[in-house]
Amino acid sequence: MSTLADALYPDCIAATWLAARLAVDPAKIDLMRRSGELIAVREPGSIEWRYPAWQFEAGKPRRGVTRVVAAAREAGVDEARLYDVLTTPLGLRESGRRRLVDLLLEGREDEVVAAVRAAR
Repeated sequence: MSTLADALYPDCIAATWLAARLAVDPAKIDLMRRSGELIAVREPGSIEWRYPAWQFEAGKPRRGVTRVVAAAREAGVDEARLYDVLTTPLGLRESGRRRLVDLLLEGREDEVVAAVRAAR
């Protein structure tokens, strides 16, 4: 059964599942989100935060995520817009429909941070 969250954020996982997977208290996951260590989104009208799976590597937040979140907050980019900016294809001519998140996965965080700052 598909939910709205699955449609809007297909690569995201629920905080409860993430907490169980990382063997930490769900409150710690929420604290990490609030402190800017994690990217999270929620569908309109929901109170449940969902976390993009691509921001984790070996059970820890991927290098660069904190910088990306900080840049978004400084630029006034909210969580939903940040997710959209990171996951929207970069351009029609871009091979393989690459996204900013793909650059982040490659360790090109300076480029991602610059693009997020310009996303307002």
